[in-house]
Amino acid sequence: MTASLMTQNTISVLDSRTLLSLFGPRDQHLRKIRSALGVEISARDGRIRIEGQEPAVLRATGVFEQLRALADQQGAVEEHDVDRALSQVAGEPAIEHPPIGVLQAGRHVRPRTAGQAEYVKAMAQHDLILCIGPAGTGKTYLAVAMAVAALKQELIRKIVLVRPAVEAGESLGYLPGDLQAKINPYLRPLLDALREMMDYDQIRSYTEQDVIEMIPLAYMRGRTLNDAFIILDEAQNTTVAQMKMFLTRMGMNSKIVVSGDTTQVDLPAHVRSGLVDALGRLRGIEGTCEVRLTGRDIVRHRLVQEIVRAYEDEPKRKR
Repeated sequence: MTASLMTQNTISVLDSRTLLSLFGPRDQHLRKIRSALGVEISARDGRIRIEGQEPAVLRATGVFEQLRALADQQGAVEEHDVDRALSQVAGEPAIEHPPIGVLQAGRHVRPRTAGQAEYVKAMAQHDLILCIGPAGTGKTYLAVAMAVAALKQELIRKIVLVRPAVEAGESLGYLPGDLQAKINPYLRPLLDALREMMDYDQIRSYTEQDVIEMIPLAYMRGRTLNDAFIILDEAQNTTVAQMKMFLTRMGMNSKIVVSGDTTQVDLPAHVRSGLVDALGRLRGIEGTCEVRLTGRDIVRHRLVQEIVRAYEDEPKRKR
């Protein structure tokens, strides 16, 4: 098959203010478009120059033309405007979903794909959500956003973020430091998501007040959590017994989100994943919902989709 020809295109921009709006704060819109489409983008003398393979250049040109029209109409371009434009040039249906309001002033999170929109809707409507999908699909990020929004709206009184500490065999005693220091490496992805939605002082204050709690799965035993939004991340690495223990911690007016990637189980080969077991065992129970995200829902660097696809295709090549 013949490779696509390299080409370039230019778009005229009337003033520096419009250019700044198109590229976004600290060029975040520019980086997103460049990463999503695999093109090189530069600006000089009031013109945007796009270089790359011809189909990608045409799509990038379409994105910038849409964003330029939006900048003329509303004076600014938001992150969700860029996501919508990228979806449209890719031939995907536009995702219309209200933003998730988080605690930072003016900070909102939006689902970027149809699968993510389904996930957010499920979290709004059900008390127990089981979500599976590959890396980069927003499983953790969107769950944390929904938890923070629920806290802001005073629908809950507490957020509990939980992860299994598989690498340490659920026994953290031999690691140096206090409990927080021991579990920090395992809870880092949850904390990273939280820090994008709340400032450091706010997180520290809520943690000290026990409004936000980040703990390893082993420390959930024997508890009952009322008025809480509870997230279990990396749930594919729980055993069946651990999953049962975790799910039965749910108290009154609480919501549980269980997320994981069933293709990345780190348990011993003879141990059944609690997430895989729960997907079959809980199906059909009223109040629960199962969401399956796919490679089409990946919103990280464009190469992540290709990497996931390459690993998914490996068994086919072996057969």
